[in-house]
Amino acid sequence: MSSNCRAAVISGPSGGGKSTLLTKLMGEYPNSFAFSVSHTTRKPRPGESDGKDYHFVQKEKFIEMISNQEFLEHAEFSGNMYGTSKKSVNDIQKSGKICILDVEINGVKSIKKSDLQPTPRYIFIKPPSIEILKSRLEGRGTETPESLQKRLDTAAEALDYASKDGAYDYIIINDSLEDAYKIFKNIFKDDLKSLQ
Repeated sequence: MSSNCRAAVISGPSGGGKSTLLTKLMGEYPNSFAFSVSHTTRKPRPGESDGKDYHFVQKEKFIEMISNQEFLEHAEFSGNMYGTSKKSVNDIQKSGKICILDVEINGVKSIKKSDLQPTPRYIFIKPPSIEILKSRLEGRGTETPESLQKRLDTAAEALDYASKDGAYDYIIINDSLEDAYKIFKNIFKDDLKSLQ
């Protein structure tokens, strides 16, 4: 398989279990999937390396990339810019691996408007309820009341978008990790057969 591996655009609220499912999938199939490495204008954190965790660039360079239409999607969070470049995704597709794009709702909307080929599959990881999501986030012990409310508001917006017809190809309710993982893995079964 050369450049015709369909990318997977995966979205879902923080605390919904998306990272757990992705870690499990990558662990089971380490040579079949690869994350698209995003560009960012923020400074590297301790232990992060350029080209592995992010492509760290100056703001001027990032703005130049936007004007050259090099991004599939980009956004600004807390004064820093983040984006998924077309080149990052194409490089993974050409390597014969399935490209995983882990993006927020606005990223999903932007990628849908892009010319990414072949058309990616869109997967939403849904928590069983907002109440369960809230208790999962509280259980992390990392949220302030303000950040928790912000995450819940973002989750409500994401759930609303996911409920629209055609927003996603697959919606996985992450009630039981084992069941959700079976469904998640099954989405890629044909690709995994052809990659072996």
